[in-house]
Amino acid sequence: MAMATMAMRRAVALGARHIPAAAAASSRVVPLRHMSTDAGAAMEKIRAAGLLRTQGLIAGKWVDAYDGKTIEVQNPATGEVLANVPCMGSRETSDAIASAHSTFYSWSKLTASERSKALRKWYDLIISHKEEPALLMTLEQGKPMKEALGEVNYGASFIEYFAEEAKRIYGDIIPPTLSDRRLLVLKQPVGVVGAITPWNFPLAMITRKVGPALACGCSVVVKPSEFTPLTALAAADLALQAGIPAGALNVVMGNAPEIGDALLQSTQVRKITFTGSTAVGKKLMAGSANTVKKVSLELGGNAPCIVFDDADIDVAVKGSLAAKFRNSGQTCVCANRILVQEGIYEKFATAFIKAVQSLKVGNGLEESTSQGPLINEAAVQKVEKFINDATSKGANVMLGGKRHSLGMSFYEPTVVGNVSNDMLLFREEVFGPVAPLIPFKTEEEAVHMANDTNAGLAAYIFTKSIPRSWRVSESLEYGLVGVNEGIISTEVAPFGGVKQSGLGREGSKYGIDEYLELKYICMGNLG
Repeated sequence: MAMATMAMRRAVALGARHIPAAAAASSRVVPLRHMSTDAGAAMEKIRAAGLLRTQGLIAGKWVDAYDGKTIEVQNPATGEVLANVPCMGSRETSDAIASAHSTFYSWSKLTASERSKALRKWYDLIISHKEEPALLMTLEQGKPMKEALGEVNYGASFIEYFAEEAKRIYGDIIPPTLSDRRLLVLKQPVGVVGAITPWNFPLAMITRKVGPALACGCSVVVKPSEFTPLTALAAADLALQAGIPAGALNVVMGNAPEIGDALLQSTQVRKITFTGSTAVGKKLMAGSANTVKKVSLELGGNAPCIVFDDADIDVAVKGSLAAKFRNSGQTCVCANRILVQEGIYEKFATAFIKAVQSLKVGNGLEESTSQGPLINEAAVQKVEKFINDATSKGANVMLGGKRHSLGMSFYEPTVVGNVSNDMLLFREEVFGPVAPLIPFKTEEEAVHMANDTNAGLAAYIFTKSIPRSWRVSESLEYGLVGVNEGIISTEVAPFGGVKQSGLGREGSKYGIDEYLELKYICMGNLG
């Protein structure tokens, strides 16, 4: 299982520091006097709402790591330590799996209506407490409060949608080949699900997986990112309050190699669902082979944003800005390459740079902030590497291009011109606030450039031509295409990629099929 171990090691929050086990219980939440005024007030509000959970969840009980080890959760905007959470491993994960497996038999036997009601109550609780999870997201992930509130609504929408979809899992009746037979097809839950989620959307990436899993009768063991566990734990607390039974939803975090190995090796875990990098996804896929698990993967992207010369400039600038700079460029569907037709390249570049200049960088708790910090120092160094590579090969920085004066992991919103296909900015996902502008001449050239990648998650086009919008959309080798729109994700539409951007779909009526197995029943001798 060496490959699985490497996969989970990459998924772990690198650089997380352990504190002595003795401090695990008494000092789990950092005293408010050690935090800035805004962070301290936010943490106090979360604590007062009863949603500041700092232990794992196994079999309905909040538990520490069995050896007492903990990991620090830090605020990327300030470097302050927010809390300490358990550094769990194989033993805790095995117990979580056992709990999920035991609960699966009772949870899956409930009627669809009963499961639906529990999920609906969970949705209601998330919405009624939306400010606290949003504050947690801003504190531990860094995104502006407005975006965090948007993610709470977005994340909750999956719980609402799949609460409704739970009652619409239909089977089939097949016309028989013989008169005394009846042929039926049932859809049944796959079983225990291991869900591994990233830090950039610490609520929505959980609900998008857990919602359909619980709806169809599966039980789940969630491993959130060690960078952002507090949001996941708050969501799990609300699930318990909603009546999701003990053991149906478990949360473990900490020693990623051990947790990953336990999930992959267990024959009781019948499915792995993962959102994260393509490299880690490949290793999880390989690690799942030994027990032939069902796998769904939402992996990295390299999204092209194509602006044709017949586009509405204002619409294209607004859409491109949203597609590129949401969450400071830290999303898998961010516009990674902005391809602009030569006829409007200068006009678009001027308008786009002006729009980027208006972005306010700062602490996400400040109302005026539209760009928060990157998640950590490693993320900043990656952006710097990409910028240095581009400028060494002839690109020119048109705006930004350096660390922000605020320090920490803040980086200036950046626009780079004269980008070519031999640069890292073109070939790989930068995952930061950097917008490369790339001119093109013809539609055919733009489609070729857009498809010149192993990734295939999201793409965007801007044009007033309806024939072109159809033609190009169908030519793009991507699972998602936005036409004259930069924000396209919704709970009612399937989300997922092609090529090396993943397997399967999340959200929509198609997403629930990822957690179901088909069973064919032949009834004979019926007279």
